[in-house]
Amino acid sequence: MSPEVVAHRGASAALPEHTLAAYELAIAEGADALECDVRLTRDEQLVCVHDRTVSRTSDGRGAVGALTLAELRALDFGSWHGGDPAPVLTFAELAGLAADHGTPLFVETKHPVRTGGLVETRLAQELARHSLDVHMMSFSALAVRRFKALAPAVPTVWLLDRLWPQRLPEWADLPGPGVSLLRRSPGRGRGAYCWTVDTAPDIDLCRERGVRHLATNHPARTRKILAADLAP
Repeated sequence: MSPEVVAHRGASAALPEHTLAAYELAIAEGADALECDVRLTRDEQLVCVHDRTVSRTSDGRGAVGALTLAELRALDFGSWHGGDPAPVLTFAELAGLAADHGTPLFVETKHPVRTGGLVETRLAQELARHSLDVHMMSFSALAVRRFKALAPAVPTVWLLDRLWPQRLPEWADLPGPGVSLLRRSPGRGRGAYCWTVDTAPDIDLCRERGVRHLATNHPARTRKILAADLAP
């Protein structure tokens, strides 16, 4: 069985990451699921931003957690990647798009942050307002454990970059190795979520190892490679 294609921050190789246009393109390209990172604004709103600051992906400066949603909305998050001007994307807006299309979400909470576990609390509250197929993810073991206590029915992914434990703790439903860790771990990968997979050899490796969810910046190209692998 081929891995499911998860659009990493949307179709982020083609369009600015974490913008509505990038996610709409990923859906149009046939992505099986969408991936996003979430952080809290100063007024405790969930927004889809990867970095601690907005300097790389917008025309502004400052930490996400030090800015209000209104201040973030005044910034352009699209032009830096050659796209059209775009506002910051809230998690509620992305959740609405996913719900409208019946597309699953993989949501990563970022740490460390000054608000500690509040981001997991706000995410659990937001998910309760939507009917979504969603996985929660984090590199922080504490964050995944905390979220599992808040929302036991939501599957969790413990993201891994250096070590792969022999057995997952009870609060983690899936391992989430980076592709470099997958390469260093012979015989492992079945049922895993693997990030970020953009080359044909790594895509083939994920398929051979039985990876269940493959996060990629190139959803259309990845689907084409997987389809070619299955062709007689």
